[in-house]
Amino acid sequence: MSTHDMSRYRANSSGFTLIELMISLVLGLLISAAVMQVYIVSTRTATVQQSASEVQDSAIFSLQAIEDHIRLVNLGNPISNINDSTNHGGIVLKPLNLGTSNATDAKYLTVSADSAGWTGLSNTNVESDQLTIQYKNVTSSSLYDCEGKEITSGSPDWVVERYFVRKDTGGKDTDLVLACDAGRFDESGNIIAGSSFGDNGEVIIPAVDQFKVLLGTLADVSQLSYLPASTYLELTDKPAITTVKLGMIVRSDTPLIEDPESSLPAADKGKFTILGAEQKLKADSVNKVRYRRSYESTIVLRSARVMSVTGLKSNVKS
Repeated sequence: MSTHDMSRYRANSSGFTLIELMISLVLGLLISAAVMQVYIVSTRTATVQQSASEVQDSAIFSLQAIEDHIRLVNLGNPISNINDSTNHGGIVLKPLNLGTSNATDAKYLTVSADSAGWTGLSNTNVESDQLTIQYKNVTSSSLYDCEGKEITSGSPDWVVERYFVRKDTGGKDTDLVLACDAGRFDESGNIIAGSSFGDNGEVIIPAVDQFKVLLGTLADVSQLSYLPASTYLELTDKPAITTVKLGMIVRSDTPLIEDPESSLPAADKGKFTILGAEQKLKADSVNKVRYRRSYESTIVLRSARVMSVTGLKSNVKS
């Protein structure tokens, strides 16, 4: 090969310069960073959507089922005026509501966070409440209690259901669920043989942080007040209970990639307003990175209607 040919070969086979390599490296890094950013945003969005779907699936449909059961409150009871002394009253506040011979422990009845001797599990700075209801199937078809057991038409048994927050079986102390425990009682308030009441019940809504209950009372035709069970029991003249308000905080099982409230001011992180009262999540870095939603529902008790009659001054002159 001649000297001229060697020079032409070297010219044609020359590589990238250092500047060209650096520019290529920078461009490659920029493109990789853009791709990674798109991937992270896409993954974060998918995680939020999955978490939101979990909360909706576990809460919305389950909450509708709970509402349907609460609407059965006081069914089969000829007494429509519900208070803490109503025999077989739909809202169970005292053993007397279950029957004259009943002696059920108060911890299984309707209680609020500040009730004496009560500790309601919660992942917020406020304890959860408990709601215990009762009804009888006087309809022409079968019903099913909250644990899925059949209540035959015309059954003489009183069905008692207790809604409460407990620790998930096999979970950590912060893994809480909303459960329902159902039992059957006779007319005198004795538990029916073979019926279980006071156990762990069945899970209604998984991953619950808080459960609150307010009792709607009708003092007169124009005054509807909502009270926790403890406050209602302290009243000297107890008005009829006609409505129940429920509030709860439900979270997802799937953790988010980052704190969903990281963009909020420090004072606003982990705060929820449930039934008009502000609550704050307990300090828990694991459970905090979850999608959460609060739900509220107001249920009118169909079988506890109280009719108020008022007199109107006549304008007719004699």
